[in-house]
Amino acid sequence: MHQPWRTSTSDCSGGPSTRTRPTGPPVAPSETAGHNLSFQTEPNYVRPVWPSEPGEPLMMLHLDLEVDDLEEAVAYAVEVGAQVASFQPQEDVRVMLDPAGHPFCLYVDTED
Repeated sequence: MHQPWRTSTSDCSGGPSTRTRPTGPPVAPSETAGHNLSFQTEPNYVRPVWPSEPGEPLMMLHLDLEVDDLEEAVAYAVEVGAQVASFQPQEDVRVMLDPAGHPFCLYVDTED
């Protein structure tokens, strides 16, 4: 069964799993943060195609994760199961794919 909570996307979010439920744990900065990111199973899941192509499954969600060091963040994401996407539309952003094929981006905010 597809278990999206066991992916690099949740590992890279920076937050711990705060509780467990049958469909997967939410990821949050803390139990009292007031927000979380929840992952669920989908028995009919079909891996998306990146970049998108007509007639192929599309990504259902896209996360942009701000990081302090792009190279370090990419290395960590790969270490926990992500892969660098072959198509990179921007030089200062890295499109990553979690083990289930969901694309997510790592970037450094240079506008501070």
